[in-house]
Amino acid sequence: MTWMRCAACGHVFTDGYFSDEVCAEVFSSTNPNQKPGASFEQNRYVSARIVERVARYVPEGRWLDVGFGNGSMLFTAEEWGFEPEGLDLRPSTAEAMRRLGVEARCADLTTLDEPGRYSVISMADVLEHMPYPGKGLVAAHRLLREDGVIFASMPHYDCAAWRLLDAGNVNPYWGELEHFHNFSRRRLYDFLDEHGFEPLNYSVSRRYRVCMEVIARRV
Repeated sequence: MTWMRCAACGHVFTDGYFSDEVCAEVFSSTNPNQKPGASFEQNRYVSARIVERVARYVPEGRWLDVGFGNGSMLFTAEEWGFEPEGLDLRPSTAEAMRRLGVEARCADLTTLDEPGRYSVISMADVLEHMPYPGKGLVAAHRLLREDGVIFASMPHYDCAAWRLLDAGNVNPYWGELEHFHNFSRRRLYDFLDEHGFEPLNYSVSRRYRVCMEVIARRV
């Protein structure tokens, strides 16, 4: 993998993306930790911290979780009274979620054409997986209601914790095959602003190592 850095904005990205054939192979199987219902009690605590913060800005409505994985975000959002809906690129994951009683589709976010349908769209560790994450934010903006919010989490490459991993030559993210981007907090905020979102809240993530979480409102 060859990582590049934009001299103008500091964004870090790979010099290429997978072909459709490779993507199909990647999404043909699922990590056991990403299957719906995996480690549900432990993940419920992590998701509850997120849902509680989001609910301060939008207390009700339909919640779309993009790349829902183990489903914890949706299971927990439902406890707060949200209507859960999931989107995932792995057919087996979507089917497993439907068997658990949650509406789920196997589709790309950018293909949805339901303007204003959602109150919340969560993209937890998703944008860095998209070859063109700007298209994901354009879609999210279109799909959210006027006062809707997005929740996004991802690795934060411009922090002391990241630099410590680099110093010890033990940073796992430089070899993460499904990641095409690394964001700093500053670059993420600018990126959100460019696509019609106002950042409202920043937090250190408990989902994965050296990650950040941001809640932003559609404007």
